[in-house]
Amino acid sequence: MWVLAITVASIFLLLSALHIYWALGGRLGHASVVPTVDGRRIFEPTPGVTWVVAAALVVCALAAVGSLGVLEGVAPRWLVRVLLVGIALVLGVRGVGDFRNVGMWKRNRATAFGRMDTLVYSPLCLGLGAGCAVLAWLMGG
Repeated sequence: MWVLAITVASIFLLLSALHIYWALGGRLGHASVVPTVDGRRIFEPTPGVTWVVAAALVVCALAAVGSLGVLEGVAPRWLVRVLLVGIALVLGVRGVGDFRNVGMWKRNRATAFGRMDTLVYSPLCLGLGAGCAVLAWLMGG
């Protein structure tokens, strides 16, 4: 359980750092992180939204390590478990996708985002979601 929790938390922290980089104006990887339709991005994330995502990813990392009991006295065990289940559900839905632009069964695969989503983003969401579900389950009742 310890290895899984630290691995999941580390990935969430790396993803948070990447979002902080983008929020500060970094451009590396920027072209392939938002779905496009007819060559146009379907949304343009603002720095503020990107900061919120970075903070949410830190909360996900805290929930993962919280499964080890290190947040006792800060966050009740039931809250950590609820967070892990919620994260697992959100990431599972993201990994499966909307059957149009994102997820494993999207129609649009020929774009830079589409290729990265198929190879990296969706499998990563499904893997992290599964990791959070396992951590929640291992925490027990």
